[in-house]
Amino acid sequence: MDLLLLLLGFIPLLYGATLLVDSATSLAGKLNIPNIVIGLTIVAFGTSSPELIVNLLSAASGNTELALGNIVGSNIFNTLVILGLCVVIVPVAVKSNTVWIEIPLCLLAAVSLLVLANDALIDGAAFSVISRNDGLILLLFFLIFMGYNVNMMLRGSFSDEVSVKDYKVISAVLLLFIGFALLFVGGRIIVIYAVRLAESFGIAERIIALTIVSAGTSLPELATSVIAARKNSFDLAVGNIVGSNIFNVFFILGISALLTPIPLQGNANLDLLVNILASLLLFIFLFTGKGRQLERWEGLLFLAAYLAYLSYITGIFTSL
Repeated sequence: MDLLLLLLGFIPLLYGATLLVDSATSLAGKLNIPNIVIGLTIVAFGTSSPELIVNLLSAASGNTELALGNIVGSNIFNTLVILGLCVVIVPVAVKSNTVWIEIPLCLLAAVSLLVLANDALIDGAAFSVISRNDGLILLLFFLIFMGYNVNMMLRGSFSDEVSVKDYKVISAVLLLFIGFALLFVGGRIIVIYAVRLAESFGIAERIIALTIVSAGTSLPELATSVIAARKNSFDLAVGNIVGSNIFNVFFILGISALLTPIPLQGNANLDLLVNILASLLLFIFLFTGKGRQLERWEGLLFLAAYLAYLSYITGIFTSL
């Protein structure tokens, strides 16, 4: 029953995210905000709102394992599963800016998280924690990332169009509030029953976060990237994944750490290393074939790597 209620929590969470994006983009369109600005802000924030809400509620309730596991698990799922599926559907060509700036930023986010989280290993501290100071550092990185996006926007380097709904202003405002309410309700259900599920089976919250919760909160990215890949919108397919990973670490985890310091527990360093490996593989694979293109065999390797990782962490339940 706990598992069923946890899964049901994703319905209001994801529907609320959709309403939030649709209503907010409609309002922005009526205010004559440029399409690309809508894409870089409202849509980007909206697709990551499930991770944001779950993390804020987890941090506020002191379930820090859930907060860290959700972000790291989402990033691993985004790269190895969602991007892997996109590449299996159709080989994906990656533009120069993504290769030399965005993917390295994604790798920097993964490495920064490992460094900031390991006070005991690096500084010889009594314990390791992502502190409020670390949260501020992550948010400063996020400001740099947003500055890069604004610069790209001013140079006209983005070409993907964003679909904007045409609601009346009153309807858009009402749907905006309903979207926020559904996000909160869904996020609250997920946090409560993820914790209860972990307690029922005697397993770490980290495992629930890395598997069920992270996969569920990544569904908006899955839908966006797979549809984009099928339409040969490669910039959107890859940019959505890489941008989401950067956003998750620098912004969502930064905000979460400001709210409640997040200690490093259990085998969390394994997850942080896999997160780095996933980004590193993505960067390396761009130089293994012709041009800057990800091939189907590389997508299959991504999926195989995720299955191996999933098999390992679910096989060590009893030792956690």
